[in-house]
Amino acid sequence: MKKLLCTVGLSVLLWCGCKDYLDIVPEGDVDTIETIFEQRSQVLEWVETCYSWIPGMANIPNNIGLTGADELVANDYLRLYRRYPFNSLFIGDGLQSASNPYCGKWENTSFYAAIRYCNTLFEHIGETHNMQEEEKAQWVAEVKAVKAFYYFELIRMYGSIILIPQNIDVTASTEEMKFPRSHVDTCFNEVVRLLDEAIPVLYAYNQKELSRRGYFTKESALALKAKALVYQASDLFNGNEFYADFTNKNGELLFSKVKDKEKWRRAAEACDEAVRVCEQYGWALKQGTSGKATNLLNVMTDVENSVLMDSYDEVGEILFQSKMPNTDPYIENHLYSYILPRLETDWNHRNDKLLGCLSPSLKMVEMYYTENGLPIDMDKNWMFDDRYQMGRETDMTVYTKVIPEGTDVLNLHLRREPRFYACIAADRTYWQRGGEKVNAWDADNNLLVQAYRGEKFGSVYASIVTQTAQNQSGYWLKKHTYSDIRTNQYPQNVQTKANAPFPLLRLAELYLMQAEAWNEYLDEPDNRVYDPIDKVRERAGIPDVRKAWTEYSTHPEMVTTKMGMRTIIRRETNIELAFEGHRFWNLRRWKIAHEELNEPLYGWNVLGEDAETFYNHGEPVIVWRKRGFSAPKDYLFPIRSEEAQVSGVVQNPGW
Repeated sequence: MKKLLCTVGLSVLLWCGCKDYLDIVPEGDVDTIETIFEQRSQVLEWVETCYSWIPGMANIPNNIGLTGADELVANDYLRLYRRYPFNSLFIGDGLQSASNPYCGKWENTSFYAAIRYCNTLFEHIGETHNMQEEEKAQWVAEVKAVKAFYYFELIRMYGSIILIPQNIDVTASTEEMKFPRSHVDTCFNEVVRLLDEAIPVLYAYNQKELSRRGYFTKESALALKAKALVYQASDLFNGNEFYADFTNKNGELLFSKVKDKEKWRRAAEACDEAVRVCEQYGWALKQGTSGKATNLLNVMTDVENSVLMDSYDEVGEILFQSKMPNTDPYIENHLYSYILPRLETDWNHRNDKLLGCLSPSLKMVEMYYTENGLPIDMDKNWMFDDRYQMGRETDMTVYTKVIPEGTDVLNLHLRREPRFYACIAADRTYWQRGGEKVNAWDADNNLLVQAYRGEKFGSVYASIVTQTAQNQSGYWLKKHTYSDIRTNQYPQNVQTKANAPFPLLRLAELYLMQAEAWNEYLDEPDNRVYDPIDKVRERAGIPDVRKAWTEYSTHPEMVTTKMGMRTIIRRETNIELAFEGHRFWNLRRWKIAHEELNEPLYGWNVLGEDAETFYNHGEPVIVWRKRGFSAPKDYLFPIRSEEAQVSGVVQNPGW
C-alpha cells in the first residue's frame, strides 16, 4: 500500500480547507486509480488501507479514551519531556484548544481520508477483473462496516458531522464542496444503514479465512450497530438541552430538543440481536480456568484473558480489536521494573525500559467492588470507615498468593473483588510476573509489591521530579499485561503475543449495553436487565446483582428500581471496562462528565518510607491538580478553527 499512498494518497492529503475531507484525488490521478482497481492484489491493498486508521486508535500516546479521563495519572514527563508526548493527557487537564485541537480527527489525514478511500472502493471495485462476485460483495461489506465505524467515531467526538455518501467530482468548485453538517440522528441512522447493508453479506468469524478475521465480521458489525444505537439513545445525543438551539448556519437544527424513549427500545433490540448471533456462533466470556491454587487465582486469570486475544484462530470474547502499531510507549510507561538497579541483582525482574509512570488513580482503585460484589461504601460487612488503616488478611485459603500472610496491608486492599487483584498492583499485594514456581529450582515470579520509597517497587527519588518518569499514585496497572512473561523479557516477548491486542468491541461490553438499554426503556427492571449484567458478574467471581444487593448491601432497594439499576449498571461498566478507553466516552454520553472530571486526582505519598508516611497518616494526597471540564463546551470536540472558517462549517458550541 505504500506505493499506492505515494501515487494517490499524498496528493490527496496535501490539499487544504474543505477539500481536505471532501475531495478524493486531484484530476491527474484518476487514471491511476482505475488502473489500481484492475487487479485483485491491488484491491486487497486498498481494503487494507481503508482499515489502516484503526491501529492508530490503539497508539497509546494519542488514545483519547485511555488517558483523557481520570483513570490514569501521569506527571509532566509524559506530557512534555517524552519524545512523543501523550497528548490526550492535556484533554483531561482542561487544555483542549480550537486553534490546535489535541487528538482531533476532523483532519485531512484522519477519518475523512479513510472515508474517501472507502468510497473509492465502492466506486471502482466493479472494474476488477480477477475476482468472483461473492468475494467482491464480501470486501464491499467489510469496507461498509469500517466506514460506519469511522462515522461512529466522528459522531461521538463531534456530534453532528458531514456525511460523505460518495466522493466529490474532482472538477467541483470550492463552494460546491461546502457541505453542511447533518442532524445527529441522520448521522447515527447512516451508521446503522451502512451496517444493515453489510451484516447480511458479512461472514461470521469462524466462516472467514484466518487472514480476513481482522476485518469486520457479522458479529462485530452487529455489536457496532448496537453500540451506535445505545449512543444515539443516550443523554448527550437524545434531547440534550445543551444543544437545543445548536443549528447549521441556515438555521437547521442539529440536535433534537425532545428526548425519545423509543430510541432505547431500538437499542435494546439491537443488543438482543447482537448477543443472540454472537452466542449462536460460539462467542462467550473468558472463564473456566482451572488448575491454580485457589478459585480466586483462577478467576483472576479469566479476567486477565478477557482483554487478551493472541491470535485469530478461534472465537473468544474480543469481537473486534486493533494491534498496537508500536507497543513500546505502552509497555515502557505501563509496567515497572521489580528492582532498583543499584540495589538488586535479580536479573529476572530487571528491565531499565520499564518506567511505570502511567498509574491508576485512587478513584479507580476505590471504584472496584468488595468481595461481595458491592461498592465499598455500600457493603455492610466491609470496613469502609477504616479503609485507610492497616490490617491483616486471615483467610489464606482464599487469598494465598494474592495477599501476604502475617503482613500489615492497607484495609483498602483487603477483601476486594477478583477484578481488583487482576487489574491493580497495590502495595503489599502480589503481582505474577512470569511462569509459576513448580520445581524447587524455578524462579519465584509472584512478586510482592513493596511500594515505599527505597523498596523494590518504590521511588528512587527523594522528591517529586516532574520532568522524570515517576509513579504518581503508588499503584500500577496489571490490565493488558501477560502474567506469564518475566519482567526482563518485556517488551521483546510481548511481540510473540500478536503485538499486544487492544480490544475495541468486547462481548462483556455488549452484555452491559444490553442491560443498560432495557433498563432505560422499561419502567422497572426485569430479567432483561438482570440476566446480562449477571453474566459479567459471574465471570468476575462475584454474586449476582440481586443477591449482592439484597443480602449484603446497606441499600437493598437499589436493585429493584430503574434509578438504582442505572447507578449499578454504570458502576459495573466502569469496573469491567476500566482502562480500555470507555469511561472517557461513557461519562460524556451519560452527560455526567462535568460532575466527574473536575476533581483532582488522588493517590499516596510515593516519597513515604514507611506505612505512616506513604499512606500520609490515613489521608490520601492530591497527586495531580490540573483538571478541567467545562459544560457544555467539552462534551464535543472542537473543529480546528482554521478549518471551520475556510470550509464554512459551523463550529461546536463553546468553541
